[in-house]
Amino acid sequence: MTFVQELSKAVGTVAAASGTAVVGIGRNARGSGVVVADGQVLTNAHNLRGDEVTVTFADGRASRGSVTGVDVDGDLAVVAVDTTGARPIAWGDGASLTVGSAVFGVAAAVGGAPRVTFGLVSAVARAFRGPGGRRISGSVEHTAPLAPGSSGGALVDAAGKLVGLNTNRIGEGFYLAIPADLELKARIAALGRGESPSRVRLGVAIAPSHVAARLRRSVGLPERTGILVRGVEDGSLADRAGVEAGDLIVSAGGREIMDADDLHEALGTLSQPFELGLVRGADERTATVGASKDRTPGDA
Repeated sequence: MTFVQELSKAVGTVAAASGTAVVGIGRNARGSGVVVADGQVLTNAHNLRGDEVTVTFADGRASRGSVTGVDVDGDLAVVAVDTTGARPIAWGDGASLTVGSAVFGVAAAVGGAPRVTFGLVSAVARAFRGPGGRRISGSVEHTAPLAPGSSGGALVDAAGKLVGLNTNRIGEGFYLAIPADLELKARIAALGRGESPSRVRLGVAIAPSHVAARLRRSVGLPERTGILVRGVEDGSLADRAGVEAGDLIVSAGGREIMDADDLHEALGTLSQPFELGLVRGADERTATVGASKDRTPGDA
């Protein structure tokens, strides 16, 4: 059997195994989704426009679904919808993908019928920015072509088993998928139970560390690694903690902060109250975020 014949057979196998599990999300399939369990569809958070969404199945049936859980920073959401007639996709091992692994992209097309494409894994452990600007790490880069509306669709192996959730396009001909591993399973289960993650939001506008370094040099202040606060939202956690525009955030919960990604990752793991390390001018200060009463940096 020639390579073309083998590839043709594999595409047919993938379409038969996973085709009914891939659905369109929104009118005219602005995005895709994957049936991961009876009554549950996984998709990207950026495909949603509210608490309800139209889900179109491979047989053309459209049904209204409701969002049970959403993780904007992780670009994931679970939709509750009647999935009768759509077999949940089989779970593969996204953690085992390596450069050169053969993969297939499965996405919804207008009308519901699935679109299947072939590619290879070109890199692993990649990172990209989610809809909220936070870094999403550990993604898989591949070359299976994806048309507009494919985000939230399935990345599968030759048996049609889920190995990733297609999420982001980078440049011409390269795409990123969140791997289907144990961590993703746990996140899907939580979202399906209505447990949307809640992350600390400081309420500050920040400037990159290199901007902070340049500004400090320009006014004769000693160099210090951190991110510069450009503004503070009235009534926010940062405002109540006494953080001011011009402060340099150098630590959060004892964790060194060198750039915005460090701050986002720290805020994703911290519970209130916690300490922010600040530099105001040349003075080292501490702000308590989420204290029972407002405090000013340096009070304790």
